[in-house]
Amino acid sequence: MHIDLRQLRHFVALAEQRSFVAAAAAVNLSQSAFSRSIQALEHNAGFQLVDRASKDLPPTKQGLVLLEHARRLLRQAQDLNSEIGRLNGAEIGTLRFGCGPAPAGQLVPRAVAAFIADYPKARVHFQVDNWQDLNQRLINEDIEFFVADTRRFEADPDYRIIRLRPQRMTFCCRPDHPLAGRESLTCSDLFSYPLATTFRPPNIRKLLTEYSGRRDFMPSVECEHTYALLNVVMHSDAIAIGNALNLEPYFLKGGLSRLQPLDMPEHLEELHTRYGVVHRQGRALSSLAKAMIERIEQIDEGLADHLAGLPAEHVGV
Repeated sequence: MHIDLRQLRHFVALAEQRSFVAAAAAVNLSQSAFSRSIQALEHNAGFQLVDRASKDLPPTKQGLVLLEHARRLLRQAQDLNSEIGRLNGAEIGTLRFGCGPAPAGQLVPRAVAAFIADYPKARVHFQVDNWQDLNQRLINEDIEFFVADTRRFEADPDYRIIRLRPQRMTFCCRPDHPLAGRESLTCSDLFSYPLATTFRPPNIRKLLTEYSGRRDFMPSVECEHTYALLNVVMHSDAIAIGNALNLEPYFLKGGLSRLQPLDMPEHLEELHTRYGVVHRQGRALSSLAKAMIERIEQIDEGLADHLAGLPAEHVGV
């Protein structure tokens, strides 16, 4: 069988997108050209790759075996490309990593900006998603590492964690909200209004359930994207909770107001992020990945120091 990395890349895209239309768009091909590529791979392999009779196009039994090898070969090809660039004295190649919605707000974009300034010949692709899906991509070797909440991985020997500086979570509302500026604010006041938040970090679910006084607290609006949630808050009576770094620009410009219930201690562990860089134990990182992680750590330290120097009324720290 002739191995065509381009066709293997198309098959991996089809397995991820579960749609010929979406997969073709993901690899910047017309649908007809993409279909021909998959058909050619099937012809070379001698078997059908996906079950076309099923709506979500699951890989066939043989297709699953090929998919596993395809992902490994593509990753090895990427590593080889990066290593050749290193040997030639120029960092080239593609770096693929992931991050959660909150780190994607400020930390990761600033780190990427610093990285591309130092490595202009490298390509960067970072996937913004929840930690469960990012972990699956890490296991599949689609990405080298991700930046997200680390609680799920800290006790697992299959993972290595690089801890980042904790940031305080704080509640916020629009400036003309009925609760804005109230000095004697309580949790009862807070939870009498709709809450817009994400439930992915386990500390948020625990915090909201405990201090709402409800057995199973459910938010009125749930979304993984911070800026989408904050836009809901700025145009309604809803209240959000987010980390100080992402909320700082809104507080400083007067777009949002900070809320701090008197009966919720500010030192609670659940009120602080526990983000870090997560990668697999025993899986060597590329030189580009190591360079990006260095910049993430540098930017994280600088942002944490910046927040520490701001007035508490602005960032809640």
